Amino acid sequence: MRKLVVLALVGFAAQLVDGALGMGYGVTSTTLLLVAGLSPASASASVHLAEIGTTLAAGTAHWRFGNVDWRVVRRIALPGALGAFLGATVLSRLSTEAAEPWMAGILLALGIYLLVRFARPIGRVINRSPLRSRFLAPLGLVAGFVDATGGGGWGPVATPSLLVSGRMEPRKVIGSVDTSEFVVAMAASIGFLLGLGTSGFVWGTVLALLAGGLIAAPIAAWLVRIVPAQLLGAVVGGMIVLTNARTLLKSFDITGGATTAVYAVIVTGWLVAAALAVRALRRSRRTEAAPAEDRELIPA
Repeated sequence: MRKLVVLALVGFAAQLVDGALGMGYGVTSTTLLLVAGLSPASASASVHLAEIGTTLAAGTAHWRFGNVDWRVVRRIALPGALGAFLGATVLSRLSTEAAEPWMAGILLALGIYLLVRFARPIGRVINRSPLRSRFLAPLGLVAGFVDATGGGGWGPVATPSLLVSGRMEPRKVIGSVDTSEFVVAMAASIGFLLGLGTSGFVWGTVLALLAGGLIAAPIAAWLVRIVPAQLLGAVVGGMIVLTNARTLLKSFDITGGATTAVYAVIVTGWLVAAALAVRALRRSRRTEAAPAEDRELIPA
């Protein structure tokens, strides 16, 4: 019972992160499930099955708050579903020994990306022209594949790419990515079901993650307007890097002083990224508060 409560809290926290950043549910949940001892395929399968419910709730909440661009959802969701199905099929065929370092490597890279991404200022909408399918379709395909094979990655790949385009408001990027993830989660779950059968899903874990995520989804859709994504992204990124670095060190039998040195580098980088995130957040708030003619004069 205690384990299920902990898993529900994991689902709650992961959904709050995902709703505030437009990324992080799968990466955060899968990282913690791997630490708990689940195999990579079972962890990803269970997380994606739970995501069917959490993403439906999140998408509905984002829609009610006006955070969804349905044109973008239509053009990114179907390629994302195809990529997720292919990714689930690939991961289902890998042995646990081969899959564990593979998944940890993907999660580590995504964690580093979060640290780097949120240590810099978040861009504004600078171009109102609509995003085209020739950009959204390949993006969805790659993001979906990474999401299924890494146990997470739809948000970390899709959200920054849409933000960098400068063609959507950040809140609509987050809402559209979260909404389209419902289709991606369904496709990945079907792929895992065909590859692993029902035994690949840890049902108690699925229900606990789902319960926590459903409670958090409407809160997260509201918090996206007020939570400083800058700092939250840096904190979550550091946690993901540290946890998956531990898995990789263990997989390659690295111990002793080398392990200490790696952890020291990670913690130092984490603190630097957090400090830069705070600095970027303060600068962004000063810029927003300043008159338009004075904004270019504000120092970094």
